[in-house]
Amino acid sequence: MDSPKIVEKKDPYAALRFREFRSYLGMRFFFTFAYQMQAVIIGFHIYHLTKDPLSLGLIGLCEAIPAIGIALYGGYIADKSEKRGLLLKIFCCVFLSSFIMLIATSAKMSPYIPVGYIIPIMYICVFFIGIARGFFNPATFSLMAQIIPKELYPNSTTWNSSTYMTASIVGPAAGGLIYGFFGITATYVVILLFIAIALVCIFFLKKHPATYIPKESIMKSLNEGVQFVFKNKIMLGAMSLDLFSVFFGGAVALLPVFANDILKVGSEGLGLMRAASSAGSVLTMLAMARISPMNRPWRNLLIAVVGFATSIICYGLSKNFYLTLVFLFLEGAFDSVSVLIRSTIMQLLTPDQMRGRVSAVNSMFIGSSNEIGAFESGLTARLMRTVPAVVFGGCMTIVVAGITYTKTKSLLGLTLDEINAKPVN
Repeated sequence: MDSPKIVEKKDPYAALRFREFRSYLGMRFFFTFAYQMQAVIIGFHIYHLTKDPLSLGLIGLCEAIPAIGIALYGGYIADKSEKRGLLLKIFCCVFLSSFIMLIATSAKMSPYIPVGYIIPIMYICVFFIGIARGFFNPATFSLMAQIIPKELYPNSTTWNSSTYMTASIVGPAAGGLIYGFFGITATYVVILLFIAIALVCIFFLKKHPATYIPKESIMKSLNEGVQFVFKNKIMLGAMSLDLFSVFFGGAVALLPVFANDILKVGSEGLGLMRAASSAGSVLTMLAMARISPMNRPWRNLLIAVVGFATSIICYGLSKNFYLTLVFLFLEGAFDSVSVLIRSTIMQLLTPDQMRGRVSAVNSMFIGSSNEIGAFESGLTARLMRTVPAVVFGGCMTIVVAGITYTKTKSLLGLTLDEINAKPVN
């Protein structure tokens, strides 16, 4: 690990003074940019072809099933593998899947590929991206801990999340605008370009040896990671809260319906709506680099979840495009507080040799709950209509937060140091 000359604990730029961490952030930014662009145009294109909100939910399901199914194995591989080589393989898989979608949706190929085949091809490619994501999350979680000192985990988490959210602002907006003005083929060319740049950034990372050499069977090794999470009440509580809030609050997946049918702002408006949420996230993350919510993390986590749910309800009820952008901005702001608190708790409480497997359990709880939540939103929109489905999801999230509050009152006054020192059981 390359060490800067001076590392001050209160320096908001402390983590950025590590060259390898800057390369890591570059990889995260360009990959997330491409991923978010692709998420926008896949959803809008499929809804344009089907006019069925359930088809949007099926996109999430196609990604969630492989991501959940392979997550524990992905964590096991991440723990026992050299991370840079693993990331190269993951990115090549995503690049190939995106290239196939470029071919399938290309105007030049449309005379040869019936419309009925385009949607299944896109679903299959999303499925393979889900497989890659099952390895990606544990690999990046483990890698960041190897390139940053433990005392800088909160600072590095803030910058990592800010980078992700920044790309999540630019990506959806760029995807919607490029799709609207230049078409889907040009959009996929840009997506592939940014995935390629992310691949290049990986070569600037060092080869870090595996932190875990398995001495037992794979099943026993996987069970060790699961047992660690379920014995740690604080970590399990944070994951469970986020799981249910994201599951019921996954109404953002219905944005193509709002953009196309309710607000009638087209793909350009959809990009801005996706970007508004991310803008709230990144600006809040930047603010938290100086004003940390970690003084009473559990209390602040519950407040953030309730704020997130309230914003979702207001977004669902809004009939004005600009007001909707405000509510989506607030939704992203509250969500970023939740992400920062949960990520910091995970980094502090997880031993180095178990980071991949614990991250895999986290992916099963939270990472894929976004996609399953998208399916839940699509299904309830089919059954209840779009606006009632969004309001229902927000209300259920508040109920989950209320139940969690009654069960975890003893954690409300704890500081981050007290949580870090608290026994696992």
